[in-house]
Amino acid sequence: MMDAIQNRSPAVVVAAAFGSLYILYLLVQAIITSHRRYLISRKHGCKPVPSYPHKDPIFGLDVFLANLKLSNTGGFLDDVKRKFEKVIGGYTFTQLLLGQRMILTAEPENIKAILATQFKDFQLPPRRKVAFQPVFGHGIFTTDGKEWETSRALLRPNFSRSQVGDLDTFEVHISNMISQIPRDGSTVDLQALFFKLTMDSATDFLFGYSTNVLGSSGNSEAGQRFSDAFSYVTFRVGIEARIGRLATMLPDKKYTDGVKFIHQYVANYVQKAVSLHQQSLKDGTLGEDDEKAGKYVFLEHLAKTNYSERKIQDELLNILIAGRDTTASLLGFFFYVLARRPDVTAKLREEISTLGNTRPSFEQIKSLKYLQYCLNESELSKYPLRLHPIVPMNGRVAVRDTTLPLGGGPDGKSPVLVKKGQPVIYSAYVMQRRTDLYGEDALEFKPERWEKLRPSWQYLPFNGGPRICIGQQFALTEASYTVIRVLQSFSSIEKRDDSELLEHLTLTAAVKDGVNVGLTPA
Repeated sequence: MMDAIQNRSPAVVVAAAFGSLYILYLLVQAIITSHRRYLISRKHGCKPVPSYPHKDPIFGLDVFLANLKLSNTGGFLDDVKRKFEKVIGGYTFTQLLLGQRMILTAEPENIKAILATQFKDFQLPPRRKVAFQPVFGHGIFTTDGKEWETSRALLRPNFSRSQVGDLDTFEVHISNMISQIPRDGSTVDLQALFFKLTMDSATDFLFGYSTNVLGSSGNSEAGQRFSDAFSYVTFRVGIEARIGRLATMLPDKKYTDGVKFIHQYVANYVQKAVSLHQQSLKDGTLGEDDEKAGKYVFLEHLAKTNYSERKIQDELLNILIAGRDTTASLLGFFFYVLARRPDVTAKLREEISTLGNTRPSFEQIKSLKYLQYCLNESELSKYPLRLHPIVPMNGRVAVRDTTLPLGGGPDGKSPVLVKKGQPVIYSAYVMQRRTDLYGEDALEFKPERWEKLRPSWQYLPFNGGPRICIGQQFALTEASYTVIRVLQSFSSIEKRDDSELLEHLTLTAAVKDGVNVGLTPA
């Protein structure tokens, strides 16, 4: 036995030596990192950030469990706002979530640093990529660096003025939606119709074929299945992106089946478009179909690139997130307000009446100032919207040790150190309700404030910096056009629901219980 021990001793000694060296290496690295961070903090005058008073100060399970519950029941955003109010010292604090310490901020200057002036110091959080990429692949909303730059360069030309201002196809879907609103004044959930509207119009624009869930001639079974799958999958992705994989770790057949069908549905259109393009190259008829169709189709232009079918599929799904959810969410909250503010509705009708009953052009839409003020204000009032921030909260992670300009010290006015790998969550929902930024009436729906208000980083309806939403004009034009056509078609809007306003969070925020109203035909 002693011989066996002696025979193993050299190996044990070597292993112990390597283990000791590795521990020493880690210790030296920790000392170097600590000293580097000390120098950064001293150079910039960084001070400690206030910390949220956890019930579980080790793992932050109290926050995790509360977030999980409120993501399903509603009230998540107001709970975030209460956390900011609970931490004294400004609009930046740290909290724990499953053992990871993150920074939360609602300071315009910090958000400006994250999204613009220190853009290269931050990237998308790994948690977001883990949640998004199984569904949406590697596209403009799920990638960083050169890969993201490639996506943006590929997609941006497809949101030119001519595409944004082409409203003929959208009118078809608006007419389908209006035809499904009861003429007898009975209650209807407008928000549900808006999500169907934007799914139909977005898929028509992107694929050249609509899901047709509003179609008067009977909807498409496959289109309805795609729409339902997309709604459920984005809800689940949203929970995982906000809270982490632990929240969705149990097997979910509805999710896996939904992802599979979504991919098959889109891949079918991609394969068809690529095949048609390749055939037109062989036949020498490239461009003739475009001239005959007279309709812009996003996919047809992507099919002319040299990118793979999977890359095209990923980009289409990324754009569909914004094309459906953001506009539908905006319209839902907007009509929630109109049903409760007859004074605003009356003033809006007066402006729209200058158009008569004719369909508005792009130029006429842009000329309706009060309508633009109302849409802007819907981002600010107690009726929250917040996808860019129609997306209510967003985040990045530091790729190197860096700083933020505000949040440190007792008054929150000093810079703060952000460690490499540390998540930073910014909340437009909280920022856009700050009375010190918007006045004592910040929680009131007051469109007139936009006559003089010229906000900068304190207002982020579509994010900012290099990653600002490339489809913002597309979304605002569709939303404006929808408001005009609905108000032209109906003379009154009556609320049919007095329940508390709670949000339903997927990748954007919507009204949890819907927008239940009665409308009187004009």
